[in-house]
Amino acid sequence: MAGPVAAFADTVRMAFIDPLSGPFAPIGQNTLKSWQFAAEIANKDKWAGDHTIEVVGFDNKGSPQESLVVLKTIIDQGFRYIIQGNGSGAALALVDAVNKHNERNPGKEIVFFNYAAIDPNLTNSKCSFWHFMLDANSDMKMEAMTSVMEKDKGIKKVYIIGQNYALGHQVTKAAKEYLKRKRPDVEIVGDDLHPIGQVKDFSPYVAKIKASGADSVITGNWGTDLALLIKAAKDAGLEANFYTYYGATTGVPTAMGAAGEGRVKTVSYWNVNGPGATGQNIVEAFKKKYNDDYYMSATYTGVAMLSKAIKETRSIDPIKVALAMEGMKVTSLNGEVEMRKTDHQLQQPLYVATWTKVNGKDVKFDQENTGFGWKTDQKVERHVATQPTSCQMKRPG
Repeated sequence: MAGPVAAFADTVRMAFIDPLSGPFAPIGQNTLKSWQFAAEIANKDKWAGDHTIEVVGFDNKGSPQESLVVLKTIIDQGFRYIIQGNGSGAALALVDAVNKHNERNPGKEIVFFNYAAIDPNLTNSKCSFWHFMLDANSDMKMEAMTSVMEKDKGIKKVYIIGQNYALGHQVTKAAKEYLKRKRPDVEIVGDDLHPIGQVKDFSPYVAKIKASGADSVITGNWGTDLALLIKAAKDAGLEANFYTYYGATTGVPTAMGAAGEGRVKTVSYWNVNGPGATGQNIVEAFKKKYNDDYYMSATYTGVAMLSKAIKETRSIDPIKVALAMEGMKVTSLNGEVEMRKTDHQLQQPLYVATWTKVNGKDVKFDQENTGFGWKTDQKVERHVATQPTSCQMKRPG
């Protein structure tokens, strides 16, 4: 008689490739801790059975070129899973490099977890079997944002400003298309793209926005580029409302302070102050451990999906894990989410929220000890936020 199959346990190492130095380091450091914290929860509760998950940080300095250098290093060190998100330029470079590596090195494949690089091309023309998008892409977010803007008849003139790279171009394109469809009466009074991570003083841009008479600003800026833009707007007394993708990211809440109350909105896939939202215990525990804010719930989703795939397949092999994650549903902090098999774009609800003073009711959690947090204006259900895809995915074998 055959005896029982011996249990096996491995450490599954994930390489986090993002800015850990330079202007975007605060976001990179926060997100690395968030992935590590989600892994700690998974290991404690044995989400992946007896396997443990370890997340190790590597600094790409925010550069696509440096990301490729780091990728070679982590391949040499035997990592089979990578994480990246801060910058669609770096993500596009990594997808291409991972595709080539996996084709040339059967048996040593790598799977790419993308938590924040949201250029729609990543799940359309550049889609890859090895790439899994845990965030909502920029078109999905613009669909949600403009669904709120559509109802506000006070919006007459909109100014678009963004970083001059892949995402900035996509946000500009989507803003124009979606507003034309939903609010053809709205006038686009300005459209600026600036160098990413290089502008120290946004007052000239704010002066242009002010002179245009814009009542609303749409921006896909993130990190220091958004924080400095908001600060310049505050200093200049610009009274326009800001519609952002990344108002909740590290440094921006402090830059806004009380001046952003009621004026700055953000679109995200989770809001701890949202109706029916979970994860309050994680926010509190993260704050206690790191004296920092947990806002990147894609880290929880990513670890949950990886763990479930490992447990279901009884394997840590990247091909088996990737196949198991196709079409997978898990319960995350924003409810049930699904990794669409067609293009590996996570389908999930989205939230549009406004920067509001903590009131103990619908805004219980603040950010960066400012006394202000995000009040949910509208929850956009998963089926509403979904977008079509042109992905023609090539699968192994």
